[in-house]
Amino acid sequence: MRQFMDDDFLLETRTAERLYHGHAEHLPIIDYHCAVHPRDIVEDRRFYHLTEAWVAEDPYKWRLMRTHGTPEKFVTGSATTPREKFQRFAEALSGAIGNPLYHWSHLELQRYFGIDWTLNSQTVEDIWETANEKLAEPNLSARGILRRFRVAVISTLEDAADPLIWTKQLQQTKDGLDTTVVPMMNMTNVLHIEDPDWGNYMQYDIGAAAGIEIMTMQDVRDALMKRIDFFHAAGCRTADHSLAYPVFAPAEEYELDDIVGKIVNGKDEATPEEAAKFQTALLAFLGHAYCKRNWVMQIHLGALYDNNSRFLAEIGRRAGFDCIGGYAHADGLVKLFNAMDLAESLPKLVLSSANPADRTMLATILDSFQGADMSGKLQLGGAWWFNQTKSGIEAQLTTLAEQQVLGDSIGMATEATTLFSYPRQEYFRRILCNFIGNLVERGEFPADFDDLGTIVENICYRNAAQYFGFALPEAYRN
Repeated sequence: MRQFMDDDFLLETRTAERLYHGHAEHLPIIDYHCAVHPRDIVEDRRFYHLTEAWVAEDPYKWRLMRTHGTPEKFVTGSATTPREKFQRFAEALSGAIGNPLYHWSHLELQRYFGIDWTLNSQTVEDIWETANEKLAEPNLSARGILRRFRVAVISTLEDAADPLIWTKQLQQTKDGLDTTVVPMMNMTNVLHIEDPDWGNYMQYDIGAAAGIEIMTMQDVRDALMKRIDFFHAAGCRTADHSLAYPVFAPAEEYELDDIVGKIVNGKDEATPEEAAKFQTALLAFLGHAYCKRNWVMQIHLGALYDNNSRFLAEIGRRAGFDCIGGYAHADGLVKLFNAMDLAESLPKLVLSSANPADRTMLATILDSFQGADMSGKLQLGGAWWFNQTKSGIEAQLTTLAEQQVLGDSIGMATEATTLFSYPRQEYFRRILCNFIGNLVERGEFPADFDDLGTIVENICYRNAAQYFGFALPEAYRN
Protein backbone atom coordinates (compact mmCIF):
# COMPACT_ATOMS: atom_id res chain seq x y z
CA MET A 1 0.00 0.00 0.00
CA ARG A 2 1.32 3.42 -1.00
CA GLN A 3 1.79 6.16 1.59
CA PHE A 4 -0.68 9.02 1.25
CA MET A 5 0.72 11.95 -0.77
CA ASP A 6 4.33 10.76 -0.81
CA ASP A 7 7.01 12.06 -3.20
CA ASP A 8 5.68 9.80 -5.95
CA PHE A 9 2.02 10.73 -5.49
CA LEU A 10 0.02 9.87 -8.66
CA LEU A 11 3.15 8.41 -10.33
CA GLU A 12 2.42 4.74 -10.95
CA THR A 13 5.56 3.68 -12.83
CA ARG A 14 9.31 4.21 -12.73
CA THR A 15 9.05 5.99 -16.07
CA ALA A 16 6.50 8.44 -14.64
CA GLU A 17 8.73 9.07 -11.63
CA ARG A 18 11.73 9.73 -13.89
CA LEU A 19 9.80 12.14 -16.10
CA TYR A 20 8.29 14.08 -13.22
CA HIS A 21 11.29 14.36 -10.91
CA GLY A 22 13.79 14.74 -13.75
CA HIS A 23 11.89 17.19 -15.95
CA ALA A 24 8.52 18.54 -14.78
CA GLU A 25 8.96 19.09 -11.06
CA HIS A 26 11.08 22.24 -11.03
CA LEU A 27 9.96 23.93 -14.25
CA PRO A 28 8.70 27.53 -14.06
CA ILE A 29 4.99 28.25 -14.40
CA ILE A 30 3.26 30.30 -17.07
CA ASP A 31 -0.17 31.08 -15.65
CA TYR A 32 -1.83 32.25 -18.84
CA HIS A 33 -5.37 32.54 -17.43
CA CYS A 34 -6.16 33.48 -13.85
CA ALA A 35 -8.23 35.89 -11.75
CA VAL A 36 -5.58 36.94 -9.23
CA HIS A 37 -5.72 40.71 -8.70
CA PRO A 38 -2.49 42.57 -9.59
CA ARG A 39 -3.10 44.88 -6.62
CA ASP A 40 -2.16 41.94 -4.35
CA ILE A 41 1.23 41.77 -6.08
CA VAL A 42 1.79 45.54 -6.07
CA GLU A 43 1.13 45.71 -2.34
CA ASP A 44 2.86 42.37 -1.67
CA ARG A 45 -0.24 41.28 0.15
CA ARG A 46 0.11 39.30 3.34
CA PHE A 47 -2.45 36.79 4.56
CA TYR A 48 -3.24 36.82 8.25
CA HIS A 49 -4.87 33.43 8.72
CA LEU A 50 -5.67 30.26 6.79
CA THR A 51 -9.29 31.18 6.15
CA GLU A 52 -8.25 34.39 4.38
CA ALA A 53 -5.63 32.53 2.34
CA TRP A 54 -7.68 29.43 1.57
CA VAL A 55 -11.41 29.70 2.00
CA ALA A 56 -12.43 33.35 1.65
CA GLU A 57 -11.71 33.63 -2.10
CA ASP A 58 -12.14 30.10 -3.44
CA PRO A 59 -15.56 29.11 -4.88
CA TYR A 60 -14.33 25.52 -5.26
CA LYS A 61 -14.14 25.27 -1.47
CA TRP A 62 -17.48 27.03 -1.06
CA ARG A 63 -19.20 24.44 -3.25
CA LEU A 64 -17.71 21.60 -1.22
CA MET A 65 -18.86 23.12 2.06
CA ARG A 66 -22.39 23.71 0.79
CA THR A 67 -22.59 20.16 -0.55
CA HIS A 68 -21.66 18.93 2.93
CA GLY A 69 -24.59 20.91 4.34
CA THR A 70 -22.58 23.78 5.82
CA PRO A 71 -24.78 26.83 6.59
CA GLU A 72 -23.93 29.79 4.36
CA LYS A 73 -22.86 31.92 7.31
CA PHE A 74 -19.83 29.62 7.62
CA VAL A 75 -19.12 29.78 3.88
CA THR A 76 -19.37 33.41 2.72
CA GLY A 77 -21.05 35.02 5.73
CA SER A 78 -19.50 37.57 8.05
CA ALA A 79 -21.29 36.62 11.27
CA THR A 80 -18.78 33.94 12.28
CA THR A 81 -15.07 33.90 13.09
CA PRO A 82 -12.37 32.83 10.60
CA ARG A 83 -11.54 29.93 12.91
CA GLU A 84 -15.13 28.66 12.79
CA LYS A 85 -15.15 28.84 9.00
CA PHE A 86 -11.94 26.87 8.77
CA GLN A 87 -13.35 24.25 11.14
CA ARG A 88 -16.36 23.79 8.88
CA PHE A 89 -14.16 23.52 5.81
CA ALA A 90 -12.02 20.86 7.51
CA GLU A 91 -15.14 18.90 8.44
CA ALA A 92 -16.39 18.99 4.83
CA LEU A 93 -13.01 18.06 3.40
CA SER A 94 -12.44 15.07 5.67
CA GLY A 95 -15.04 12.99 3.83
CA ALA A 96 -14.23 14.19 0.29
CA ILE A 97 -12.57 10.97 -0.88
CA GLY A 98 -11.57 11.22 -4.55
CA ASN A 99 -12.37 14.93 -4.79
CA PRO A 100 -9.53 16.98 -6.30
CA LEU A 101 -9.95 19.49 -3.46
CA TYR A 102 -8.76 16.81 -1.07
CA HIS A 103 -5.57 16.43 -3.11
CA TRP A 104 -5.13 20.16 -3.77
CA SER A 105 -5.62 21.08 -0.12
CA HIS A 106 -3.05 18.59 1.12
CA LEU A 107 -0.60 19.60 -1.60
CA GLU A 108 -1.09 23.20 -0.48
CA LEU A 109 -0.45 22.24 3.15
CA GLN A 110 2.77 20.54 2.13
CA ARG A 111 4.07 23.05 -0.40
CA TYR A 112 3.17 26.30 1.35
CA PHE A 113 3.41 25.35 5.00
CA GLY A 114 5.54 22.19 5.18
CA ILE A 115 2.63 20.39 6.89
CA ASP A 116 2.23 16.72 6.00
CA TRP A 117 -0.58 15.93 8.46
CA THR A 118 -3.99 14.93 7.20
CA LEU A 119 -6.55 17.69 7.74
CA ASN A 120 -9.48 16.46 9.85
CA SER A 121 -11.31 17.32 13.05
CA GLN A 122 -8.45 15.95 15.18
CA THR A 123 -5.67 17.92 13.46
CA VAL A 124 -7.53 21.10 12.54
CA GLU A 125 -6.36 23.13 15.56
CA ASP A 126 -2.68 22.23 15.16
CA ILE A 127 -2.83 22.93 11.42
CA TRP A 128 -4.58 26.26 12.02
CA GLU A 129 -1.94 27.42 14.49
CA THR A 130 1.07 26.11 12.53
CA ALA A 131 -0.08 27.50 9.16
CA ASN A 132 -0.94 30.89 10.64
CA GLU A 133 2.55 31.17 12.10
CA LYS A 134 4.04 30.30 8.70
CA LEU A 135 1.94 32.98 6.99
CA ALA A 136 4.03 35.62 8.73
CA GLU A 137 7.17 34.45 6.89
CA PRO A 138 8.43 36.49 3.88
CA ASN A 139 8.08 33.64 1.39
CA LEU A 140 4.29 33.55 1.90
CA SER A 141 3.56 37.13 0.90
CA ALA A 142 2.14 37.58 -2.62
CA ARG A 143 5.57 38.17 -4.15
CA GLY A 144 7.15 35.51 -1.99
CA ILE A 145 4.67 32.95 -3.34
CA LEU A 146 5.44 33.90 -6.95
CA ARG A 147 9.16 33.46 -6.29
CA ARG A 148 8.68 30.25 -4.36
CA PHE A 149 6.67 28.58 -7.13
CA ARG A 150 8.85 30.01 -9.90
CA VAL A 151 5.97 31.77 -11.65
CA ALA A 152 7.53 33.26 -14.78
CA VAL A 153 4.34 34.88 -16.13
CA ILE A 154 0.97 35.61 -14.62
CA SER A 155 -1.77 36.84 -16.98
CA THR A 156 -4.60 38.32 -14.94
CA LEU A 157 -8.14 38.58 -16.26
CA GLU A 158 -9.17 42.26 -16.55
CA ASP A 159 -12.35 43.74 -17.97
CA ALA A 160 -11.95 45.40 -21.37
CA ALA A 161 -12.70 48.80 -19.83
CA ASP A 162 -10.23 48.46 -16.95
CA PRO A 163 -7.66 51.31 -16.67
CA LEU A 164 -4.98 48.75 -15.64
CA ILE A 165 -3.74 51.05 -12.89
CA TRP A 166 -2.33 48.25 -10.76
CA THR A 167 -0.75 46.41 -13.68
CA LYS A 168 1.00 49.55 -14.90
CA GLN A 169 2.16 50.46 -11.43
CA LEU A 170 3.60 46.99 -11.00
CA GLN A 171 5.40 47.13 -14.34
CA GLN A 172 6.94 50.51 -13.47
CA THR A 173 8.13 49.47 -10.00
CA LYS A 174 8.89 45.74 -10.09
CA ASP A 175 11.28 45.94 -7.11
CA GLY A 176 13.15 42.78 -8.02
CA LEU A 177 10.06 40.74 -8.88
CA ASP A 178 11.09 37.92 -11.23
CA THR A 179 7.57 37.50 -12.62
CA THR A 180 6.11 39.14 -15.70
CA VAL A 181 2.61 40.37 -14.82
CA VAL A 182 0.42 41.21 -17.81
CA PRO A 183 -3.31 41.71 -18.30
CA MET A 184 -5.61 39.33 -20.13
CA MET A 185 -8.41 41.25 -21.84
CA ASN A 186 -11.86 40.01 -20.83
CA MET A 187 -14.33 40.56 -23.69
CA THR A 188 -17.23 38.72 -22.07
CA ASN A 189 -19.22 41.81 -21.03
CA VAL A 190 -18.81 43.28 -24.52
CA LEU A 191 -20.13 40.12 -26.17
CA HIS A 192 -23.36 39.82 -24.25
CA ILE A 193 -25.53 42.53 -25.79
CA GLU A 194 -28.60 40.74 -24.40
CA ASP A 195 -27.57 41.73 -20.86
CA PRO A 196 -29.82 44.56 -19.58
CA ASP A 197 -26.74 46.52 -18.47
CA TRP A 198 -24.96 46.30 -21.84
CA GLY A 199 -25.95 49.75 -23.10
CA ASN A 200 -24.72 51.54 -19.99
CA TYR A 201 -21.57 49.41 -19.90
CA MET A 202 -20.69 50.26 -23.49
CA GLN A 203 -21.44 53.96 -23.11
CA TYR A 204 -20.01 54.68 -19.68
CA ASP A 205 -17.27 52.06 -19.38
CA ILE A 206 -15.94 51.09 -22.82
CA GLY A 207 -16.93 54.32 -24.57
CA ALA A 208 -15.65 56.52 -21.79
CA ALA A 209 -12.37 54.61 -21.55
CA ALA A 210 -11.84 54.91 -25.31
CA GLY A 211 -13.08 58.49 -25.62
CA ILE A 212 -15.74 57.48 -28.15
CA GLU A 213 -19.50 57.98 -28.03
CA ILE A 214 -20.98 54.66 -29.04
CA MET A 215 -24.00 54.85 -31.32
CA THR A 216 -23.19 52.47 -34.20
CA MET A 217 -21.47 49.15 -34.80
CA GLN A 218 -18.43 50.96 -36.18
CA ASP A 219 -18.26 52.96 -32.95
CA VAL A 220 -18.11 49.66 -31.08
CA ARG A 221 -15.24 48.49 -33.30
CA ASP A 222 -13.37 51.80 -33.00
CA ALA A 223 -13.69 51.84 -29.20
CA LEU A 224 -12.57 48.24 -28.87
CA MET A 225 -9.62 48.82 -31.19
CA LYS A 226 -8.43 51.58 -28.88
CA ARG A 227 -8.87 49.35 -25.86
CA ILE A 228 -7.00 46.49 -27.57
CA ASP A 229 -4.09 48.82 -28.35
CA PHE A 230 -4.16 50.04 -24.74
CA PHE A 231 -3.97 46.47 -23.42
CA HIS A 232 -1.30 45.54 -25.96
CA ALA A 233 0.92 48.37 -24.74
CA ALA A 234 0.60 46.87 -21.23
CA GLY A 235 1.91 43.50 -22.43
CA CYS A 236 -1.43 41.79 -23.07
CA ARG A 237 -1.21 39.02 -25.66
CA THR A 238 -4.48 37.16 -25.12
CA ALA A 239 -8.19 37.80 -24.66
CA ASP A 240 -10.96 35.73 -23.10
CA HIS A 241 -14.49 35.17 -24.38
CA SER A 242 -17.06 33.29 -22.31
CA LEU A 243 -20.07 32.01 -24.23
CA ALA A 244 -22.81 29.55 -23.37
CA TYR A 245 -22.72 28.41 -26.99
CA PRO A 246 -21.41 29.87 -30.26
CA VAL A 247 -23.71 31.27 -32.93
CA PHE A 248 -23.31 32.28 -36.55
CA ALA A 249 -25.76 34.80 -37.96
CA PRO A 250 -24.26 37.18 -40.56
CA ALA A 251 -25.91 40.59 -40.85
CA GLU A 252 -25.69 43.74 -42.92
CA GLU A 253 -24.04 46.79 -41.39
CA TYR A 254 -27.30 48.72 -41.21
CA GLU A 255 -28.85 45.88 -39.21
CA LEU A 256 -25.98 45.99 -36.75
CA ASP A 257 -26.29 49.77 -36.46
CA ASP A 258 -30.01 49.41 -35.69
CA ILE A 259 -29.30 46.78 -33.02
CA VAL A 260 -26.56 48.79 -31.29
CA GLY A 261 -28.50 52.04 -31.58
CA LYS A 262 -31.68 50.79 -29.97
CA ILE A 263 -29.77 49.24 -27.06
CA VAL A 264 -27.55 52.21 -26.22
CA ASN A 265 -30.54 54.56 -26.52
CA GLY A 266 -32.52 52.41 -24.10
CA LYS A 267 -35.37 51.75 -26.52
CA ASP A 268 -35.49 47.97 -26.12
CA GLU A 269 -33.50 44.86 -25.26
CA ALA A 270 -31.84 42.68 -27.90
CA THR A 271 -33.80 39.70 -29.18
CA PRO A 272 -31.99 36.34 -29.41
CA GLU A 273 -31.69 36.79 -33.18
CA GLU A 274 -30.23 40.29 -32.79
CA ALA A 275 -27.82 39.11 -30.11
CA ALA A 276 -26.63 36.35 -32.46
CA LYS A 277 -26.02 38.83 -35.28
CA PHE A 278 -24.09 41.19 -33.03
CA GLN A 279 -22.01 38.40 -31.51
CA THR A 280 -21.14 37.00 -34.94
CA ALA A 281 -19.97 40.38 -36.25
CA LEU A 282 -18.06 41.16 -33.08
CA LEU A 283 -16.18 37.83 -32.99
CA ALA A 284 -15.24 38.21 -36.65
CA PHE A 285 -13.88 41.70 -35.96
CA LEU A 286 -11.99 40.56 -32.86
CA GLY A 287 -10.44 37.63 -34.70
CA HIS A 288 -9.03 40.02 -37.29
CA ALA A 289 -7.74 42.39 -34.60
CA TYR A 290 -6.02 39.53 -32.75
CA CYS A 291 -4.40 38.22 -35.93
CA LYS A 292 -2.82 41.61 -36.61
CA ARG A 293 -1.29 41.67 -33.13
CA ASN A 294 -0.42 37.97 -32.86
CA TRP A 295 -2.74 37.58 -29.87
CA VAL A 296 -4.27 34.34 -28.65
CA MET A 297 -8.07 34.13 -28.60
CA GLN A 298 -9.37 32.05 -25.68
CA ILE A 299 -12.98 30.84 -25.85
CA HIS A 300 -14.73 29.15 -22.93
CA LEU A 301 -18.00 27.40 -23.72
CA GLY A 302 -20.69 25.37 -22.09
CA ALA A 303 -21.26 26.76 -18.58
CA LEU A 304 -24.45 27.99 -16.95
CA TYR A 305 -23.65 30.75 -14.45
CA ASP A 306 -25.34 31.94 -11.26
CA ASN A 307 -28.14 29.39 -11.32
CA ASN A 308 -29.41 30.03 -7.79
CA SER A 309 -31.33 33.31 -7.99
CA ARG A 310 -31.82 33.53 -4.22
CA PHE A 311 -28.10 33.40 -3.52
CA LEU A 312 -27.36 35.59 -6.54
CA ALA A 313 -29.41 38.33 -4.88
CA GLU A 314 -27.80 37.74 -1.47
CA ILE A 315 -24.14 37.16 -2.40
CA GLY A 316 -23.64 38.26 -5.99
CA ARG A 317 -22.21 36.71 -9.12
CA ARG A 318 -19.69 33.92 -9.49
CA ALA A 319 -20.10 32.63 -5.94
CA GLY A 320 -20.03 28.93 -6.83
CA PHE A 321 -23.58 28.39 -8.09
CA ASP A 322 -22.64 27.45 -11.66
CA CYS A 323 -23.01 24.20 -13.59
CA ILE A 324 -22.30 22.43 -16.86
CA GLY A 325 -24.66 23.26 -19.70
CA GLY A 326 -25.70 20.93 -22.50
CA TYR A 327 -25.41 22.90 -25.73
CA ALA A 328 -24.88 22.11 -29.41
CA HIS A 329 -21.63 23.85 -30.38
CA ALA A 330 -20.60 22.27 -33.67
CA ASP A 331 -22.65 24.16 -36.26
CA GLY A 332 -21.93 27.64 -34.90
CA LEU A 333 -18.24 27.00 -34.37
CA VAL A 334 -17.65 25.49 -37.79
CA LYS A 335 -19.38 28.36 -39.56
CA LEU A 336 -17.62 30.99 -37.46
CA PHE A 337 -14.16 29.47 -37.92
CA ASN A 338 -14.77 28.95 -41.62
CA ALA A 339 -15.72 32.60 -42.08
CA MET A 340 -12.61 33.68 -40.17
CA ASP A 341 -10.46 31.32 -42.21
CA LEU A 342 -11.85 32.62 -45.51
CA ALA A 343 -11.09 36.17 -44.37
CA GLU A 344 -7.59 35.08 -43.24
CA SER A 345 -8.46 36.27 -39.74
CA LEU A 346 -8.51 33.05 -37.72
CA PRO A 347 -6.12 33.79 -34.83
CA LYS A 348 -4.25 31.47 -32.51
CA LEU A 349 -6.99 29.93 -30.45
CA VAL A 350 -7.50 28.03 -27.18
CA LEU A 351 -10.95 26.42 -27.05
CA SER A 352 -12.37 24.94 -23.84
CA SER A 353 -15.72 23.59 -22.72
CA ALA A 354 -17.13 22.98 -19.26
CA ASN A 355 -18.88 19.91 -20.67
CA PRO A 356 -16.64 16.81 -20.93
CA ALA A 357 -18.90 15.43 -23.65
CA ASP A 358 -17.61 18.19 -25.96
CA ARG A 359 -13.92 17.21 -25.93
CA THR A 360 -13.60 15.07 -29.06
CA MET A 361 -16.06 17.18 -31.03
CA LEU A 362 -14.13 20.38 -30.28
CA ALA A 363 -10.77 18.76 -31.11
CA THR A 364 -12.00 17.58 -34.50
CA ILE A 365 -13.45 21.00 -35.31
CA LEU A 366 -10.13 22.66 -34.48
CA ASP A 367 -8.23 20.17 -36.62
CA SER A 368 -10.41 21.09 -39.59
CA PHE A 369 -8.85 24.57 -39.54
CA GLN A 370 -5.24 24.03 -38.45
CA GLY A 371 -2.76 26.04 -40.46
CA ALA A 372 0.62 25.28 -41.98
CA ASP A 373 2.14 28.45 -40.51
CA MET A 374 2.74 26.98 -37.03
CA SER A 375 2.36 23.79 -35.01
CA GLY A 376 -0.52 23.63 -32.57
CA LYS A 377 -2.08 26.90 -33.73
CA LEU A 378 -5.56 25.88 -32.60
CA GLN A 379 -5.43 24.32 -29.14
CA LEU A 380 -7.94 22.21 -27.28
CA GLY A 381 -7.64 23.81 -23.85
CA GLY A 382 -6.68 21.91 -20.74
CA ALA A 383 -9.27 20.30 -18.48
CA TRP A 384 -11.28 23.26 -17.23
CA TRP A 385 -13.34 23.94 -14.11
CA PHE A 386 -15.55 20.92 -13.35
CA ASN A 387 -13.17 18.74 -15.37
CA GLN A 388 -10.05 19.71 -13.41
CA THR A 389 -10.10 16.35 -11.65
CA LYS A 390 -7.77 13.37 -11.94
CA SER A 391 -10.08 11.52 -14.31
CA GLY A 392 -10.96 14.75 -16.16
CA ILE A 393 -7.32 15.61 -16.81
CA GLU A 394 -6.57 12.04 -17.91
CA ALA A 395 -9.53 12.11 -20.29
CA GLN A 396 -8.45 15.48 -21.69
CA LEU A 397 -4.91 14.17 -22.25
CA THR A 398 -6.34 11.10 -23.98
CA THR A 399 -8.34 13.27 -26.38
CA LEU A 400 -5.34 15.52 -27.04
CA ALA A 401 -3.15 12.48 -27.72
CA GLU A 402 -5.70 10.76 -29.97
CA GLN A 403 -6.95 13.78 -31.92
CA GLN A 404 -4.14 16.36 -31.87
CA VAL A 405 -0.38 16.36 -31.21
CA LEU A 406 0.08 16.03 -27.46
CA GLY A 407 3.64 17.32 -27.68
CA ASP A 408 2.33 20.65 -29.05
CA SER A 409 -0.01 21.22 -26.09
CA ILE A 410 0.37 24.37 -23.99
CA GLY A 411 -0.61 22.53 -20.81
CA MET A 412 -3.20 23.76 -18.36
CA ALA A 413 -3.91 27.18 -16.90
CA THR A 414 -4.41 27.52 -13.16
CA GLU A 415 -7.75 29.39 -13.61
CA ALA A 416 -7.25 30.51 -10.02
CA THR A 417 -8.75 33.30 -7.93
CA THR A 418 -6.07 33.01 -5.26
CA LEU A 419 -2.28 32.79 -5.08
CA PHE A 420 -2.66 29.64 -3.01
CA SER A 421 -3.58 27.55 -6.05
CA TYR A 422 -0.22 26.88 -7.69
CA PRO A 423 -0.02 23.24 -6.51
CA ARG A 424 -2.77 22.63 -9.07
CA GLN A 425 -0.01 22.96 -11.67
CA GLU A 426 1.90 20.22 -9.85
CA TYR A 427 -1.26 18.11 -9.83
CA PHE A 428 -1.52 18.45 -13.62
CA ARG A 429 2.18 17.76 -14.17
CA ARG A 430 2.10 14.60 -12.09
CA ILE A 431 -0.93 13.31 -13.99
CA LEU A 432 0.71 14.23 -17.32
CA CYS A 433 3.92 12.36 -16.47
CA ASN A 434 1.94 9.37 -15.28
CA PHE A 435 -0.13 9.39 -18.49
CA ILE A 436 2.96 9.43 -20.69
CA GLY A 437 4.76 6.98 -18.43
CA ASN A 438 1.94 4.46 -18.76
CA LEU A 439 2.06 4.71 -22.56
CA VAL A 440 5.80 4.00 -22.48
CA GLU A 441 5.51 1.15 -19.98
CA ARG A 442 2.86 -0.50 -22.16
CA GLY A 443 5.10 -0.26 -25.21
CA GLU A 444 2.88 2.30 -26.92
CA PHE A 445 5.65 4.91 -27.20
CA PRO A 446 9.44 4.53 -27.37
CA ALA A 447 11.42 4.73 -24.11
CA ASP A 448 13.71 7.45 -25.49
CA PHE A 449 14.15 9.61 -22.40
CA ASP A 450 15.77 12.48 -24.27
CA ASP A 451 12.68 12.85 -26.44
CA LEU A 452 10.31 12.15 -23.57
CA GLY A 453 11.96 14.75 -21.36
CA THR A 454 11.72 17.34 -24.13
CA ILE A 455 8.03 16.58 -24.67
CA VAL A 456 7.25 16.92 -20.96
CA GLU A 457 9.18 20.18 -20.62
CA ASN A 458 7.52 21.60 -23.72
CA ILE A 459 4.00 20.82 -22.51
CA CYS A 460 4.62 22.13 -19.01
CA TYR A 461 6.43 25.34 -19.95
CA ARG A 462 8.15 26.00 -23.27
CA ASN A 463 5.15 25.62 -25.58
CA ALA A 464 3.13 28.20 -23.68
CA ALA A 465 6.09 30.59 -23.55
CA GLN A 466 6.43 30.45 -27.32
CA TYR A 467 2.70 30.31 -28.11
CA PHE A 468 1.69 33.42 -26.18
CA GLY A 469 4.86 35.38 -26.81
CA PHE A 470 4.96 36.87 -23.32
CA ALA A 471 8.12 38.77 -22.37
CA LEU A 472 9.84 36.31 -20.03
CA PRO A 473 11.89 37.51 -17.06
CA GLU A 474 15.60 36.99 -17.57
CA ALA A 475 15.70 34.33 -14.84
CA TYR A 476 13.35 32.08 -16.84
CA ARG A 477 14.50 32.53 -20.43
CA ASN A 478 16.61 29.38 -20.74
